[in-house]
Amino acid sequence: MRLLVVGRLSGQLATAVKMAMAHGAKVQHVERGDQATEQLRRGQGADLLMVDYRIDIAALIAANDAERIHVPVVACGVDADAREAADAIRAGAKEFIPLPPEADLIAAVLSAVADDERPMISADPSMKAVVSLADQVARSDASILITGESGVGKEVMARHLHVGSKRADKPFISVNCAAIPDNLLESELFGHEKGAFTGAVARRIGKFEEADGGTLLLDEISEMDARLQAKLLRAIQERVIDRVGGSKPVPVNIRIIATSNRDLAKAVAEGTFREDLLYRLNVVNLRLPSLRERPGDISVLADHFVKKYAAANGVPPRIISAEARRALIGHRWPGNVRELENAMHRAVLLATGAEIDVEAIRLPDGRPLLETAGSPAPAPVASTYDVGVAGHAAQVADAMTRSFVGQTVAEMEKTLILDTLSHCLGNRTHAATILGISIRTLRNKLNEYADQGTSIPAPQSGVAAAYGAAG
Repeated sequence: MRLLVVGRLSGQLATAVKMAMAHGAKVQHVERGDQATEQLRRGQGADLLMVDYRIDIAALIAANDAERIHVPVVACGVDADAREAADAIRAGAKEFIPLPPEADLIAAVLSAVADDERPMISADPSMKAVVSLADQVARSDASILITGESGVGKEVMARHLHVGSKRADKPFISVNCAAIPDNLLESELFGHEKGAFTGAVARRIGKFEEADGGTLLLDEISEMDARLQAKLLRAIQERVIDRVGGSKPVPVNIRIIATSNRDLAKAVAEGTFREDLLYRLNVVNLRLPSLRERPGDISVLADHFVKKYAAANGVPPRIISAEARRALIGHRWPGNVRELENAMHRAVLLATGAEIDVEAIRLPDGRPLLETAGSPAPAPVASTYDVGVAGHAAQVADAMTRSFVGQTVAEMEKTLILDTLSHCLGNRTHAATILGISIRTLRNKLNEYADQGTSIPAPQSGVAAAYGAAG
């Protein structure tokens, strides 16, 4: 845990720092918000900012966001009243710690941040086999490629590898290659010198240098531009990088872990991914099975998420009823662990009885878990002949097929894309995964539809939208 304290190191704040260090945190200190942003820009990363509430927290967070630096903030201070504490939370702080501090509160805050890394939980034999292989190779410096569907826990596995490695006491830095535009990704990875391009007002240390000595996770690497793939290959082979606008190479000592939810061998065949880079990354491949392939994990994961979100929301923990547990195991979970996590978060909030029953477990669109997706059943016809389940399924399939007649392929594609996006509550990444296309292709299609005057579902916020928000 790397803690950056921002504010004058008064007696009470110094006591809080000592408590944090007693719980294993490595602490650095600056007095002003701009100094904190500058320190993070230089690559001296942090897992948590502890900020004096009298500092402009909103401005600090905005300055970090402008640099694409996302570090959680907790506010602290002496003699702050309820209004001032609430103002700090509204400004973007995740928590307020009154000073003088309580040891249990400091420990709880540090534990909450550490919990964001998420433990590796498995009970199913198929997943246990993957975890066993991961443990076997964790202490090596070999590059590892983690593959699997979106939401199966690829970043959780990457963190598990880092914790089990010889670099566990060094930084773990993650970059989502699909979430950063191509023109910014090079600077994000390799950094830039002052004046390298318009807006480069100061030197910026990239993720490679920030991860020096530790582990760099390249999430969704299949989305990386071909030109950057060549530069990445050189960095891996020669252990040096070139900052944008730089005049000399910078040595780095890191371990690379990459993830992809696409078939990279197919991407190589299609010419969108370098074969030599694939060989460099894929020294060891860890394929994480989908949740439907490891049903033994569903129950233990559900219990873990119920406990986690009951504590996070300050509600009493409830056990999952037998009927609800059967429903959970019987569901296909197309969004995998991420979908299960958010379903159980909703269930914790919606449950009213002594147990979490099946009615509290809802799909992202609000339907009960047991409700069949698709078109509603046709009105029953008075007949002595009972078509049964198979007959009804045939009727529904025939009705759906007839509805497609007369549409062009482009119209059907548009309908499929927009319906899938609506199902995912506007979450682009999850919709692209279900559709089997890249996020870039999806965005291009949506821009095309928007230009035609079509209304595009926007990402939703709140509990229901949490379905698409996790790793």
